[in-house]
Amino acid sequence: MSVNIRVLVVEDDPVAADAHALYVQRAPGFTVAGVAHSCGEALRVLDRARLAGEPVELVLLDLNLPDGHGLQLCRRMRAAGHATEVIAVTSARELATVRQAVSVGVVQYLLKPFNGAALRERLDRYASYRESLAGAGEATGQHEVDQAFAALRTPDRTALPKGLSQTTLDTLSAVLRTAPEGLSAATAATATGVSRITARRYLEHLATTGRARRAPQYGQVGRPELVYHWL
Repeated sequence: MSVNIRVLVVEDDPVAADAHALYVQRAPGFTVAGVAHSCGEALRVLDRARLAGEPVELVLLDLNLPDGHGLQLCRRMRAAGHATEVIAVTSARELATVRQAVSVGVVQYLLKPFNGAALRERLDRYASYRESLAGAGEATGQHEVDQAFAALRTPDRTALPKGLSQTTLDTLSAVLRTAPEGLSAATAATATGVSRITARRYLEHLATTGRARRAPQYGQVGRPELVYHWL
């Protein structure tokens, strides 16, 4: 990847901030320009970076900050002349907040909790978007513009594999979320009233789409049993 995108992580939880910075540092084509734990600190980092001739190009932004809302920070950034783009990484699920995020130029919206693979996917797509618009001059046509915007979109995961129902998936997901020790296919089947084979199919779907992880659990004699944990 030929780009080198300077990223500011804005997150009030120090543990989460360190994790996000680590994910960014491991992504090819990205560099951590700084970590801030508040709106005020973020603006100071942005100002210093611009004065140094190394402006921040992307902000990973938590919306719930101790001295203000992240979307208000976006407005303050624009008022100060920062053209930095923003990926929101937040637990805020209110549709009104999502609409406001779009209105202030947030290009991606990633809900917590998420794993490193989910963030890496967003970063890779953002890098593709940047590369598609890196040239000078004009777009050759609508297709080129559509390709650039399409790079920001994540794959459609709403279509379920044949034989799976959304109702059963929602039920099993709810049970798995409330099981801190995880669930095997057998325990998931008992909890939801489906067969063990059916439970295994749904659990595997959750693991494949990045909403659960699987791990072997070693017990008595025989092969280890897979246990699934909500992410």
